[in-house]
Amino acid sequence: MWKCLVEEVYELQDAIVNDDLDNTCEEMGDVLFQILFIMAIFHDAKQIPISRVVDTVVEKMIRRHPHVYGSAVVETENDLLEQWEQIKTREKKNPVKSSALDAVPGGMPGLLRALKVSKIAVRQGFEWENIHQVLDTVKKEIAEFEEAVEKEDADGAMLELGDILFSLVNVARFAGFHPETALSRSTAKFEGRFRLMEAELAQKNCSLQVLSADEKEAFWARAKHRYDK
Repeated sequence: MWKCLVEEVYELQDAIVNDDLDNTCEEMGDVLFQILFIMAIFHDAKQIPISRVVDTVVEKMIRRHPHVYGSAVVETENDLLEQWEQIKTREKKNPVKSSALDAVPGGMPGLLRALKVSKIAVRQGFEWENIHQVLDTVKKEIAEFEEAVEKEDADGAMLELGDILFSLVNVARFAGFHPETALSRSTAKFEGRFRLMEAELAQKNCSLQVLSADEKEAFWARAKHRYDK
């Protein structure tokens, strides 16, 4: 059942990224249904009553937002994040952690986990001074990736590519947008252009597989032009 929930969440994300309000409404309903369905399963099994789920989240939101529901005062975003982490630490049955990164779930998707790890490291004081330093790191990692490729070091190349991706996540963080959103939009743009190219090929009764490199480039250039208009 959790796989269905994950799938529905991704479909909701896609609708939001594409600014598709009708589909967003539908996908929010699908996500809500999955949540209620899971709650009903545990409720009917007499394991977790629905009222307990509701009471737990209400209590947690009140407890974690004393600046909203209590008398606490926060003046900056950093103050807010620090307060949040302190409260979460106190909530743990065993607050002793070997690392600040222990709170990052191991099963998170790669981009999301990279961003979460990076943000925690930053809160601990481990940070670049500016985005240009991050971009320099990306360039360095690309050079190391190219070196591994030249040496035909498959494992090394894979690790260096991972370093490139992790560095790019931090570029997005510095630039002020979510890397998942950026990748989703870029993928959607590629899809749109590719579909236009497919349509033109179908009209000409052509197959992409038999085209020369120059012919493919010509079809792609026309698709880009039409998509970007």
